[in-house]
Amino acid sequence: MSKSLVQPIGQKRLTNVAIVRLKKHGIRFEIACYKNKVLSWRSGVEKDIDEVLQSQTVYSNVSKGVLAKSKELIAAFGTDDHSKICLEILEKGELQVAGKERESQLSNQFRDIATIVMQKTVNPETQHPYTISMIERLMHEIHFAVDPHSSSKKQALEVIHELQKKFPIKRAPMRLRLIIPDKHSSSLMEKLNAWSANIDSNDVSGNQLSVVCQMEPGFFRDCDALVRDFQGRLEILAVSVHFEGDTHVVDHYDKQEELPPSVFKESADGVNKLSERLEKQAISTQNKSAEEPVKQNKCSTCDALVGDAKQYREHFKSDWHKHNLRRKTRQLPPLTAEECLADVEVVDLRDDLKDYSF
Repeated sequence: MSKSLVQPIGQKRLTNVAIVRLKKHGIRFEIACYKNKVLSWRSGVEKDIDEVLQSQTVYSNVSKGVLAKSKELIAAFGTDDHSKICLEILEKGELQVAGKERESQLSNQFRDIATIVMQKTVNPETQHPYTISMIERLMHEIHFAVDPHSSSKKQALEVIHELQKKFPIKRAPMRLRLIIPDKHSSSLMEKLNAWSANIDSNDVSGNQLSVVCQMEPGFFRDCDALVRDFQGRLEILAVSVHFEGDTHVVDHYDKQEELPPSVFKESADGVNKLSERLEKQAISTQNKSAEEPVKQNKCSTCDALVGDAKQYREHFKSDWHKHNLRRKTRQLPPLTAEECLADVEVVDLRDDLKDYSF
């Protein structure tokens, strides 16, 4: 009895691809994309759909090369046009990544959220910013979990809202310059007092009143609307104002200064033990560094010392280094870490103002 060997015909294997999956009407649909292009498309950096999709075809299972049925596509999307469906899946679908890659992405986003929280908050008693390590520990205390589908800024504001329920923390005030006709000065001052704003300067030039003040971000929209009603204008001098020792440290857009944070004692019982542990760690680290000088590595792209071997490797993954790499390709001089942050923040100013809703 002879046996014939069955050979697969027309089978298409797709390997080493990024898969975007969308479940609709109880049916799973997948598209095959190029790695690192999906996020670029969603952020608006990549405009060419052919650079994102390996093929404008909708699958039920990409790894096995199983195409989606036309009747399933019509039932779920109302059309069987693969090109249109691919765009919808690309926009709304979930990007499938490997376990280690997902863990790395969540870890980096957790750090980004903690950094934003640190920049936007202070200790209400000392007016000092918390350290990044303390913010991360407090986020673990409230069992915060990163949502990869939500922006870091939005999640940072949610974290601040949750931390305020248990720990002594508040939004760092904004520094604003308000310029209005002098005839409305009494009404403006009355509102600023109601908002508990701190007035740094108050000058009258001609028939114009110029007031520089610090205000809680939650009152920003009301203040902006009030100034518009008075036919004046509002300028943001600093998104967040911190106190470090006896000097003002202001998070400027045009020139940002950032000093090394220190650990501060907290009044709340829930933070006391955490603060003490951090202080002991800081002291032991300082003693160790005093006894054993650490070799500093220099990055030629950023023209700066970036610490020991571990910090040197992490530096190459940082936004600072990547930003200077892009500047280097355009034959522009490197920026410091503070200048880099300011450069990025200026571009993102309009979107950032939407965050002041709490």
